[in-house]
Amino acid sequence: MGSDQTNQTPYYITTPIYYVNDRPHIGHCYTTLIADVAARAQRLVGRDVFFLTGTDEHAEKVSKTALEHDKTPMEWATINAERFKDAFAFMNFSNDDFVRTTEDRHTTKATQYIQQLLDQGDIELGDYEGWYDPSQEEYLTEMVAKESNYNSPVTGKPLEKRVEQNYFFRLDKYQSWLEDQFADDTITILPGARKNEVLGRLKQGLMKVPVSRQIKEGDPDWGIKMPCDDSHRIYVWIEALCNYLTTVDNDQRTKYWEGEVTHLMAKDILWFHAIIWPAMLHAMGKQPPKTVYAHAYWIAEGTKMSKSLGNFIEIDLLAAYADKYSLDAVRWFLTTQGPLGANDADFAHARFVEVYNADLANSIGNSMSRVGNMVAKYFEGTVPATCNGEFGFPDGSSLQTALKALESVGKPADDPNRTFHFQEFITKATTDYHDALERMDLESMLDSARSIVRFVDEFISYSAPFTLAKQLDTLDDAPHALRSILYSCAEALRIASLLLYPAMPQKMTELWNAWNCEHLTDQSNPNSAFVAPLSELAQWNSTHSIKQGQSITKGDPLFMRADANEPAPVAEPTA
Repeated sequence: MGSDQTNQTPYYITTPIYYVNDRPHIGHCYTTLIADVAARAQRLVGRDVFFLTGTDEHAEKVSKTALEHDKTPMEWATINAERFKDAFAFMNFSNDDFVRTTEDRHTTKATQYIQQLLDQGDIELGDYEGWYDPSQEEYLTEMVAKESNYNSPVTGKPLEKRVEQNYFFRLDKYQSWLEDQFADDTITILPGARKNEVLGRLKQGLMKVPVSRQIKEGDPDWGIKMPCDDSHRIYVWIEALCNYLTTVDNDQRTKYWEGEVTHLMAKDILWFHAIIWPAMLHAMGKQPPKTVYAHAYWIAEGTKMSKSLGNFIEIDLLAAYADKYSLDAVRWFLTTQGPLGANDADFAHARFVEVYNADLANSIGNSMSRVGNMVAKYFEGTVPATCNGEFGFPDGSSLQTALKALESVGKPADDPNRTFHFQEFITKATTDYHDALERMDLESMLDSARSIVRFVDEFISYSAPFTLAKQLDTLDDAPHALRSILYSCAEALRIASLLLYPAMPQKMTELWNAWNCEHLTDQSNPNSAFVAPLSELAQWNSTHSIKQGQSITKGDPLFMRADANEPAPVAEPTA
């Protein structure tokens, strides 16, 4: 766990800022959830974290959709920005800020950045003739347009051939610099398949990219104008990228940009974040992000989601699942089964129930429930003693003597030489946890937490505390053995709960309340940092450990087993 102590660089993680032309859906929630789990885990290991999300509001489609709803662009943007805020609050995200690109704090600084690039000669006026994807508000090269049969690579809608005057960013100037950044992973693109995509496209050569659109008669007054030319508006994608910097470009927050920056997004917008944005930053004399992570997509019940099919999983359906199975169960499923790698992932009800039962009801929830129940049943809800967590079972030890005696009641030890070194196992699990976090492998990170739960379950199966408790009056070593078993299980699960907390903060807080471990965090601020880094919190028999005499309340099960035959939850109709 030394990694807690060696990497104290401030950590800054961002999601893309989301278009406000529609309601939030699983894609928006998933990306923001992944950022939330990573941010909470980084806080757990003791780092100073800043987590940003928000909305992108100056797109053409926003003004068009607003008109269809008889709203001004700002009215429509505000309606949907609030929907995103509500959805993210429901999902229990711990973002430190929520930026709207219509806010002065963004527009002022974004304009300053464009002015700097103009002054330096990195932006210049020119004529553009080429392909434009109105559905994504993105300009495409001839090669990309041709490969997609002159339809949008994302939506399949027809591209437009545009001839117009634009201001251009001299992206071509920075090709060799970008190649150097990727060669030594100064900028790390993850997962690896995404890096290969970027490098393949980079080999085609970089060109100037438009940073403005000429204002035409009848265009709505929507967007940021070029600082040098009122007849042009800054292209939304260029302006939007600036939000990552505008939000922290002040005396209080600049340490986060100077720290370790991770940009998280879906794969369709990788090029902007991996190529255009780092080059702009370099031109402005700013360091590029350390990591650009582009995940894949969700599909629904084996079918690609689309508006025409009407099968988008929106926040209302996620809320219906949360109502039935708990919000943390939804967070767990999305985090551990989602498309964080190169491949798409399927949100299928049968799979949800399977994972819920296997990981939560039968494993994490059951293990924590039965340990709490045993302390309540056999020791009146009070931790009877502490233990060093070392069970080598040498001949003559209290537990080995008790286990051997159990042979007479039909519970022989499966392996009389089996050893259980709790501290050693937990040290490895927490080290694996941190290593997986550093490479954004959240599924493996959380499996490191579950490995402690599995270890406890194996130990309970071996040591048979239920059977041992029946022999308290007949076996001399049984009381001491039972106390040692239950303390070790409870303390191991306390540490496991810390590691599980980033994905399931509500359920782990419920456990801490029942087990009187509320001191681990500031209860008045559930999204605050922990009272100490993981390297201290996960120490066995430390000041943060379960103590002799500590009360453990039985409590309700964290997760009730689900019936796979019950119908899937249905979203409530929305006005």
